[in-house]
Amino acid sequence: MATLLHLDSALFPQGSASRDVTAAFVKSWLEAHPEGKVVYRDLAAHPLPHLDAGAVSAGVEHPLRAELAAELAEADAVLIGAPMYNFTIPSTLKAWLDQVIIVGHNAGVPDGPVAGTPVTVVASRGGSYAPGTPRQDFEFVQNYLEKVFTGMLGATVDFIVPEMTLAPVKPEMAQFIPIAEASRAQALDQASQKARDLAQRLAV
Repeated sequence: MATLLHLDSALFPQGSASRDVTAAFVKSWLEAHPEGKVVYRDLAAHPLPHLDAGAVSAGVEHPLRAELAAELAEADAVLIGAPMYNFTIPSTLKAWLDQVIIVGHNAGVPDGPVAGTPVTVVASRGGSYAPGTPRQDFEFVQNYLEKVFTGMLGATVDFIVPEMTLAPVKPEMAQFIPIAEASRAQALDQASQKARDLAQRLAV
């Protein structure tokens, strides 16, 4: 039985592109692997405390950090909803990362407990920051998370990127609504396909 660790960090429970896409992923995951387990954390509804000196000093002996690190280590796959806020990840997701990454335990060690774990990140954003766009240099979601998960934890990372999500609600972006709709549809399809493929692979 494979375990999926699912994290959402979008502020609003309704109308969130990242939440819609992660939900599609989980639905397909469970359809393909009904005996699979999903461990869920809504970091917006139940934010974690910021890392403090005591938690750093305690490391894996700190109860919360130990709990989070164990959840991550026990996951066969990880799914993260990471909308772009002010060009980077939500502070609640950063708090989770700061708590869960423990150097010498699961980070900075060869063949650590998270090494090789597949991580899928739904990196939604209101505009476009793709290569070749005017704001490509403002993209600090994919760049950051790829380095953290691969460079520190040894995991593998795959991104699903719904773009132009603000087009339907901002009149000045109305011309981009077709692009937003196409990007959303593609993201939903990618989530469903990736979930099925991953569930089937891990169920073997």
